Amino acid sequence: MFPADDLVDLVRAYNPKTNETLIRSAYDYGREMHGGQFRHSGEPYFEHPIDVARILTEQHLDDATIITALLHDTIEDTNASYSAVAAMFGDEVAMLVDGVTKLTNLQLSSTETKQAENFRKLFMAMSKDLRVILVKLADRLHNMRTIKAMRPEKQVQKARETMDIYAPLAGRMGMQWMREELEDLAFKVLNPEGRASIMRRFITLQKESGDVIGRITEDMRHELDKADIKAKVVGRAKKPYSIWRKMQEKDQGFSRLSDIYGFRIITDSENDCYRVLGAIHQRWRAVPGRFKDYISQPKTNGYRSIHTTVSGRDGKRVEVQIRTQQMHDVAESGVAAHWSYKDGVRGENPFAVDPFKWISSLTEQFNAEDDHDEFLEAVKLEMYSDQVFCFSPKGDVVKLPRGATPLDFAYAIHTRIGNACVGAKIDHMRVPLWTRIKNGQSVEIITAEGQMPQATWLDIATTGKAKTAIRRALRLVDRERFIKLGRELARAAFEQVGKKATDRVLDTASKQLRIKDRDELLARMGSAELTGHEVVQAVYPDLAPDESDEIGQERSVIGLSPEQSFQRAPCCQPLPGERIVGITYRGEGVVVHAIDCDVLSNYEEQPNRWMDLHWHGGKHKAIYDVTLELTIGNDAGVLGRICTLIGEHKANISNLEFVDRKPDYFRLYVSLELRDAEHLHSLTLALQAENEVAQIERLRDPSRARKPTKP
Repeated sequence: MFPADDLVDLVRAYNPKTNETLIRSAYDYGREMHGGQFRHSGEPYFEHPIDVARILTEQHLDDATIITALLHDTIEDTNASYSAVAAMFGDEVAMLVDGVTKLTNLQLSSTETKQAENFRKLFMAMSKDLRVILVKLADRLHNMRTIKAMRPEKQVQKARETMDIYAPLAGRMGMQWMREELEDLAFKVLNPEGRASIMRRFITLQKESGDVIGRITEDMRHELDKADIKAKVVGRAKKPYSIWRKMQEKDQGFSRLSDIYGFRIITDSENDCYRVLGAIHQRWRAVPGRFKDYISQPKTNGYRSIHTTVSGRDGKRVEVQIRTQQMHDVAESGVAAHWSYKDGVRGENPFAVDPFKWISSLTEQFNAEDDHDEFLEAVKLEMYSDQVFCFSPKGDVVKLPRGATPLDFAYAIHTRIGNACVGAKIDHMRVPLWTRIKNGQSVEIITAEGQMPQATWLDIATTGKAKTAIRRALRLVDRERFIKLGRELARAAFEQVGKKATDRVLDTASKQLRIKDRDELLARMGSAELTGHEVVQAVYPDLAPDESDEIGQERSVIGLSPEQSFQRAPCCQPLPGERIVGITYRGEGVVVHAIDCDVLSNYEEQPNRWMDLHWHGGKHKAIYDVTLELTIGNDAGVLGRICTLIGEHKANISNLEFVDRKPDYFRLYVSLELRDAEHLHSLTLALQAENEVAQIERLRDPSRARKPTKP
């Protein structure tokens, strides 16, 4: 067991004024409370709190945080009480230990409604004192480092939770090193074969190329010496999960992936950062579109650095990050830098962000969300996003998440501008509203009086702020009409089970469904967000009618007039459950497209042909064709097993077409008949879990689209 004296030495190394007596007391108290307890690995349980504390000493954190780490499981797992911890170690430590205990009891990977509630509690705990989540992240990191002692099913659960929640949260807080390690440890559990294949390819690459990192590091040092710039150069290969993610995003094999090496150059001053950038770009050719200046435009978590990618030795792309030592400290510690000590003094790093302002800005928009699903969506949009920087026509800088559109830009400026948006220009060129904004672009929003948000905007916008404003506006525009329609739908639904839709019944239903009030419930029914069956089931679960009757294609789309017929667009093959839009053809009915179909750009100048449609919310028949592109191993019986798996998921194969045959793999198109988007999702997950399936994609083929014609 790691001795108390050694732990005190670790703290004293960066904080000579530490309260050694209190840390030793916490060590002894924790060891006593956990006496007789053992981990799954068989080692004494108190080894875990000690290792959590050691992880936090690497961040140079204050005494209260280190003591909290030593005691973080005492209130939950031992006879220790809040009052006892407060009496011995003070109210601050007791409050932190209690906060970590409450976080430990949150089931963040549970059902969506429960998950949203727990995310609210998570952010509430963070807003009280961010050190609570710092201890929890260190706790999760140590648990992931020792996860092999758990049962296999528990390993998968913890790894998925880590990948989905804790790793992105660490990244959002600026602790990039922790995010990378958490992702890689989770990746090792969730996809061991994928990680092993990347490690094997790394070893092969090193044998073929030698010490690439060492050679490039020397080249950079030589250029900096020539320019008389004092700086430290550190190179490394990127983590296996980071490489895997790039392979998936770019749809490239390992051999074609170029920027797998990263280099950091640490300078003495901000001016030297830009001198280094000049020296690097003079020596090597910069890769267009891969330059970001986070020094002049820092991230919200305080991160500052210059990023550039250049073509290095042998044409290999390498990513270079340039920053000062103070910027590097924040880049390593993120928001935690606010509590870090150096030579016994709380850090006065000018780049460390105020954690209280940071968490306030993060939670401000979440509190505006009444609906659990919308709250959860807003949280995940914020946690999982990187940033781009664009400019208003006046030259003001606007920060948006990667993938943001002009609609997000409009709502970032002001809700009124977003609601009145009718078009946009990027770099003075007119573009569709779904265009993705890139770094450094100038965005201009075109507005018009009387314009109101459209339902299709929800699929175009990416930020939680924009989506919240659009939903609010949509509900207000047709609220009275939806309430009236919802009341009729409720009356019919309750009469079907011999009950009446009285105000009291509707109030009870809204409370059960966690909806603000009766009018909101009726408005959602009228706008087809809620079905009559769901409302009846909330009040009379035993009387709700059986919805086993499947919906045929003739009544599957809502929004068509009685005389209109429709057909699914073969280019995007939309499924029930996906957002859709209709394009009218004179005398031929309506062609239904997925909202993100590329072919829709052909009709941008013909807005009168667009129809806002949505699918019926019931259970659909498995009659909707979708084509998947599969790459599978060329081994005996593989195709048979894949076909059997598809059949087990109640999907019918309507066509098989081999498009590429190699000695080691097949590539083929599989046409399936499915019920809805959820059916496709569950089948895709099952296929991805098969070792023989190397790659799977849904085929979207614009060449299959109907030729644009006049309305």
